[in-house]
Amino acid sequence: MRQLVLYVICYFLTPLFVKSQTVVSINIDAVINPATAEYIHRGIEKAKKEKATCLIIHLNTPGGLLKSTRIIVGDIMESTVPVIVYVSPAGAQAGSAGVFITLAAHIAVMAPGTNIGAAHPVDMQGNKDSIMAEKLTNDAAAFIRTIAEKRKRNTEWAELAVRKSVSITSTEALDKKVIDLVAKNDHELLQRIDGRKVEVNEGSVILQTKTARVQTYDMNFAEKILSIIGDPNVAYILLILGFYGLLFELYNPGAILPGIIGVISLILAFYALHTLPLNYAGLALIAFAIILFLLEIKIVSHGLLAISGVISMLLGSLMLIREDTGEVGKISLSVILTMVSASALFFLFVIGLGLKAQRAKPVTGVEALIGETGSSLEMLDPVGTVFVHGEIWKAESTAGIINKGEKVRVIKRQNFKLFVEVVQKDT
Repeated sequence: MRQLVLYVICYFLTPLFVKSQTVVSINIDAVINPATAEYIHRGIEKAKKEKATCLIIHLNTPGGLLKSTRIIVGDIMESTVPVIVYVSPAGAQAGSAGVFITLAAHIAVMAPGTNIGAAHPVDMQGNKDSIMAEKLTNDAAAFIRTIAEKRKRNTEWAELAVRKSVSITSTEALDKKVIDLVAKNDHELLQRIDGRKVEVNEGSVILQTKTARVQTYDMNFAEKILSIIGDPNVAYILLILGFYGLLFELYNPGAILPGIIGVISLILAFYALHTLPLNYAGLALIAFAIILFLLEIKIVSHGLLAISGVISMLLGSLMLIREDTGEVGKISLSVILTMVSASALFFLFVIGLGLKAQRAKPVTGVEALIGETGSSLEMLDPVGTVFVHGEIWKAESTAGIINKGEKVRVIKRQNFKLFVEVVQKDT
């Protein structure tokens, strides 16, 4: 009887002394870039530090940079903590780079209503028949095949996802053995993977997730900012704004604010572009365009410098990112056209103001008096004095005698002497 009581006591008290398991959860809902790669790396390190039973990556991405994808896949492959990639929620996708990451997971899971696929790399011009495109495709196909073989997944489908851009639903992915499970939510996922044996880099691990405590690990502020500016479109806009900030500061020294904004924008742009396959010829053309725009303001070229600047900016923008990147890593043509068009319209406005100023009547200097009217202070026969523009001038009549008090018009100035004529009265 005493033994039975001790057994019952131990049965109910043992869970109180057993440390509950922890699951670290991170969320990727963005383009794959260096910021997301760093976030996943920190997530894996966090899971190691917490001695978590596993790390869950909630994934929803259209794709991203191949360089960052390789880093992420490498981190997952080398992880001593099981990594579960969960494509969720419903409506989410694991496109392009997301396919590589999902296949690399120790356990790949998708929510109902999600899809995976379309991992074909596309060059900047979309020229799929080019030698560069073929190289990219062959390299990506070999990479994804290696991942699928390592994780004992469907290598044939994986290669088709790269070469033919095939895409499938969560149900089809399960049937084709592309993924391991379909789960409606986190709770169902944790219940179904409990007790599974997973091979990690340093041996095998049995997952204990049924009663595990989920610890969410968010991006830090720096990663959130870098994730935003890591978008090639944002980086390009920052680059153009930065150049314009410096241009306005040079044109109006002492304005300060445009210069500060320009420097900050350029620093952020160069950081973002540093992570992308940058074409320095394109960057040089954009910088040259800004110089031409500055010269247009300083030199009267009747728009020639501005037109040259627009052409240089357009060519530089199209060339800015090299072709060895994916579709998600390119600058949108609509963004390029918007920025170039805005530049063209602005400098057309500036040129218009310049031409208007050239045609306008002078308001200061020697020419300002030409055409002004006044009155004769004495008889001009032909020389005398007149009152014009609030001042008394020595004047000479160009058309006979002008009586005192008559209204006169200035037609010429020579040093300190005006040449005037009588203003004819309306009849």
